[in-house]
Amino acid sequence: MLMGNSDVETESGSGEQEQKPRTQHKGKHDKPKPWDDPSIDHWKIEKFDPSWNEGGMLEVSSFSTLFPQYREKYLQEAWPIVKTALKEHGISCELNLVEGSMTISTTRKTRDPYIIIKARDLIKLLSRSVPAPQAIKILNDEMQCDIIKIGNLVRNKERFVKRRQHLVGPNSSTLKALEILTGCYILVQGNTVAAMGSFKGLKQVRRIVEDCIQNKMHPVYHIKILMLKKELAKDPTLANENWDRFLPKFKKKNVKQKKVKSKEKKPYTPFPPPQQPSKIDLQLESGEYFLSDKKKSAKKWQEKQEKQAGKTAENKRKREEAFVPPKEPTRQDAGTSKDEKNEVAAIALSLKKKAKELGKQKSTENIDAEKYIASGDIPLKKKSKRSRT
Repeated sequence: MLMGNSDVETESGSGEQEQKPRTQHKGKHDKPKPWDDPSIDHWKIEKFDPSWNEGGMLEVSSFSTLFPQYREKYLQEAWPIVKTALKEHGISCELNLVEGSMTISTTRKTRDPYIIIKARDLIKLLSRSVPAPQAIKILNDEMQCDIIKIGNLVRNKERFVKRRQHLVGPNSSTLKALEILTGCYILVQGNTVAAMGSFKGLKQVRRIVEDCIQNKMHPVYHIKILMLKKELAKDPTLANENWDRFLPKFKKKNVKQKKVKSKEKKPYTPFPPPQQPSKIDLQLESGEYFLSDKKKSAKKWQEKQEKQAGKTAENKRKREEAFVPPKEPTRQDAGTSKDEKNEVAAIALSLKKKAKELGKQKSTENIDAEKYIASGDIPLKKKSKRSRT
């Protein structure tokens, strides 16, 4: 019995069996598409044409965000620039100084449906201290933004401030290097980091910022890796290869922390500690409680005088310390030091040597011994002028 989907087997005269290949039937959807062309760049963002949406928006969309009080003065000055930039795209904006908020909404003139999201990012950046001329660039299709929250990554405030300073670097040098390598604008402000650039650059910035605040890797090491990647990208032969073997691997060094002194636990006792005597109990013990007011005040005055006298004596002693002459170092006459002994031995040897030389030459030359020892040289005998003649 043969099924419709089974392969048909045929027997030849030689008795060999052959299988026919199964054929695939193309359906109505398996047709070549006009966009399946290698010349078309699918990742390219085309500029919006108003003719694509001539009817405009059906509903009004609006977003609002709050801004801190210290930004009020700057936003008031820069608001006309923001208003003109949004007006070109058909977006209305409002600055409410009473509530401390910025509101944007679509109008009948709005054609691009995504521009309202861009405008929302614009007011977010303005509230995070990004300058208005820089923030307006977010309205371009190529520019994206990311606001990274870093305040809740570290609990200790001192550590947070220290790690945030690592991100900025001395004279903002680390931040400038990151901006050049990632191609993004980065601004560290308070508990957030605002970044503007391409998707690829923003991804790198987020990773670097989170690694720095969580103390996983210092930004300087990330800069080294990015520089190496930039150099490797220039080589076309390494385009389809793994770069891990070229990149450095940094090991985290554990810095020794101060050991917290643990308090010794006292043995548990079910009984409460004994009650401490009160002030009245102490007065009753000393007998002060039964004294009259005059005697009490006299006793207090006397204690005060004694305390004052002790203090003045101590101050006087401190003042007189400056005039006490220092102790002079005493000379050790009993025994000579090793250095002195060595010097004496060296002089004795030199004298013996000179005495020996003197004994040898005494027979031939008439030498004054005292002069020889004092000078340390052998005087040469001068030939007289008469003997020459």
